[in-house]
Amino acid sequence: MTNKIPTLFLSYDGMTDPLGQSQVLPYLAGLSENGYDITLLSFEKQENEGKVNHIKSMISTYGINWIPFTYTKQPPVFSTLFDIWQLKKKVKKLHREKSFKIVHCRSYITALIGLWLKKNYSIKFIFDMRGFFPDERVDGGIWNLGNPVFKRIYNFFKKKEIEYFSEADYSISLTHSGEKIIHSWNEVNNQPIPIKVIPCCVDTNHFRQENICISKRKKLQEELRISDNSFVLSYLGSIGTWYMLPEMMAFFKRLLLKKKDAVFLFITAESPEKIYVEAQKLGVPKEHIKIKKAEREGVPLLLSLSSLSIFFIKPVFSKKASSPTKQGEIMNMGIPLICNSGVGDTDYVVEKYKSGYLVDEFSDDCYDHAVEKLDQILNLDKSRIIEGAEEFYSLSKGVENYSHIYREVLL
Repeated sequence: MTNKIPTLFLSYDGMTDPLGQSQVLPYLAGLSENGYDITLLSFEKQENEGKVNHIKSMISTYGINWIPFTYTKQPPVFSTLFDIWQLKKKVKKLHREKSFKIVHCRSYITALIGLWLKKNYSIKFIFDMRGFFPDERVDGGIWNLGNPVFKRIYNFFKKKEIEYFSEADYSISLTHSGEKIIHSWNEVNNQPIPIKVIPCCVDTNHFRQENICISKRKKLQEELRISDNSFVLSYLGSIGTWYMLPEMMAFFKRLLLKKKDAVFLFITAESPEKIYVEAQKLGVPKEHIKIKKAEREGVPLLLSLSSLSIFFIKPVFSKKASSPTKQGEIMNMGIPLICNSGVGDTDYVVEKYKSGYLVDEFSDDCYDHAVEKLDQILNLDKSRIIEGAEEFYSLSKGVENYSHIYREVLL
């Protein structure tokens, strides 16, 4: 349609990754329906090459023009510089053809191009920060500031961070906690800058208990050797960097004292060996650990086996801006949660919607206290938990908020 507004969306995350499929494409599909002619550029991992055609056919039904690049991982730093150079070259050519009105940049690396487009072509620049990227790299142990190269890169992006927020026509934070921090920075020009809080949203039609096929669920239980009366603690997603496997396993060990038939179900693509090693360290019998990999389509079925779900995230500064996607997905299945405080808006969501239990410290005493309250946690109002997910994490509300931002910047 010729009357659609030409819009450029840049993502360093791939659309062949689960994150791209859950946290980028659904928004863009909604925005495309709302009158935006979207050109999407993203970086895809080589190991996901086999998924590109499937994603391409899906995206074409949304009316989105997708240009995938191959993400280059090696050598560190130089590979990222090469990716940025490729992206800039392509964007320059595309802008001559399409005359973009908006550039929407997902995270800090693509924002380098968004800032350049704003300064050189006066295109409206939306900075979708996703998290405090430089601090995430340090907090996650990826950038060691004792190394002068990483120290220099960190300082570069901290300087750019201030420039992004100062220059962006609109910024997006995943959390209210992150928004407060940004608004407290005096170095940012024109405070309070326009920020919209949009958490990682959930396709509430996909994560729904009533869509679960009972016979498939029974078959899955048999495959995993989980009996009908087993207590199932689940963990959804990747392990490592932020997610605290030793502490979660320590919690499960305390849970086993009360629920001797309990099973710890990991819904993850991670190496089972890593999980088994941690269980062995703590003396958790291997037969109580179940591990199953699933594509996005199969996740709700696996989650439906849960009595309770858990995630512990490192409560570091950068995680103040973090919105765990899994929180909304689990809540929308009506499953109560055990999670730790001090991460993004997690505390607020758990307390407001009575959706679980917050652990304030990683200790046996704290875990035992949670286990003592288990009956109370399991009896939380499931319909209220689901309503909370739909109110806070709704995908349609997310699309509505993005559309509002697009309209605002074009005024």
